[in-house]
Amino acid sequence: MSRATNERPVAAIGAGDRVAIVAGSGLLPKEVAGGLVRAGHRPLVVAIDGEAEFRDEPSSYDLMHVPPEGLGRVPAMLKRRGVTHLVLAGGVSKRPPLHTLRFSPKILLYLPRLVAGYARGDDGLLRALVGFINSYGIELVGAHEVVPELLAPEGVLTNAAPNRADEKDLSAAIAAARAIGRLDIGQAAVAVGGRTIALEDIDGTDGLLLRARALRSHGRLAGKTRGVLVKCAKPGQELRVDLPTIGPQTMKDAHAAGLAGVAVEAERSLILQCRETVRLADELGLFLLGFARGREQ
Repeated sequence: MSRATNERPVAAIGAGDRVAIVAGSGLLPKEVAGGLVRAGHRPLVVAIDGEAEFRDEPSSYDLMHVPPEGLGRVPAMLKRRGVTHLVLAGGVSKRPPLHTLRFSPKILLYLPRLVAGYARGDDGLLRALVGFINSYGIELVGAHEVVPELLAPEGVLTNAAPNRADEKDLSAAIAAARAIGRLDIGQAAVAVGGRTIALEDIDGTDGLLLRARALRSHGRLAGKTRGVLVKCAKPGQELRVDLPTIGPQTMKDAHAAGLAGVAVEAERSLILQCRETVRLADELGLFLLGFARGREQ
């Protein structure tokens, strides 16, 4: 369960509860670990080999490593260690083939749902995974419920703001991001000149911005300036896992792609290292915007 503080959900984790973090790539796992430590908890960090970059810090948290194909055994291991709450944080760049995955015997009860979810895509798999975790009596907690200060606020966060042409790009990119979200394809889109030019796919936001940068010299985009990156949650998404996330590197990549700014869905997206992200956006002359959930629905 969670409680609301200043209209933002905060996980109801008691002093005697044991919290684990399954840590993938990126900055988010460390932000979550830091938030738990500041709140007086000693989390158990389960670092995915080849993804997470955690050093052992016995004064702050416990650390164990697991290969990607061994993730199916993690809930049972956590249950034996007395874990009551679990946070899934960070990315996994490569989904291991289904036949290589190792599970505990209990998986036989959930195997049909997990296989079906695996075939449906990320959101279907995540929903099946949540049920599997809950079956061990472990409550799944969203990263935003541990560090709610990471949630993007509504409004312009930078010195620069969108102009009239940028508003057309915003509308086009938001509509496109919503559309691919309904298809469980991705969470992001880039629009230039009032038209969507690139959509997020399996390569993520990094790949999306690389493609947008490459398209600058092609066809009708040649000579076009400005443009915007938009990220928003998928309609009906399991919000405790895989919220849209940006950070300092996003600003660098957006600038390299020739964009005028970045927009994320307010209260349903995360901004990592927010101060540094905003500072870097200002330095690069980009705008950073948190748009209302109801826009372009």
